[in-house]
Amino acid sequence: MAYYLVIKQIHITCVLLSGLLFLYRGGLMLAGSASLRQTWLKVLPHLVDTVLLTAGVSMAVLSHQYPGQQTWLTAKLIGLVVYIGLGTIALKRGRSRKTRAIALVAALLVFAWIIGVAITRNPLSFLLFLPT
Repeated sequence: MAYYLVIKQIHITCVLLSGLLFLYRGGLMLAGSASLRQTWLKVLPHLVDTVLLTAGVSMAVLSHQYPGQQTWLTAKLIGLVVYIGLGTIALKRGRSRKTRAIALVAALLVFAWIIGVAITRNPLSFLLFLPT
């Protein structure tokens, strides 16, 4: 457990970088910019996401918390799959700019929800804070 806090900090940093890179690439996509084809923009997000996922799996193993056992971790994993799917539509597979824009917004909302699940450790995420 000595390295857990270091791994957690790496994970959080990669979450921030991943989100910012996705938002940046989404903005370039909406603007129709050729900059989106730059090599570093094709490689860096994959490197960041690999470190992010590796750190997340490492934290789960070190803390003995696994998807299927912890509902919040299961929710994060499902959210991640949805986020990746929407991100693919937003940046590559969407057939129209409108479809891509909708997928981009939806992916960012899912991204925020995943962060909320991580913070609250509850699948309801930020919905816990809505007035009743």
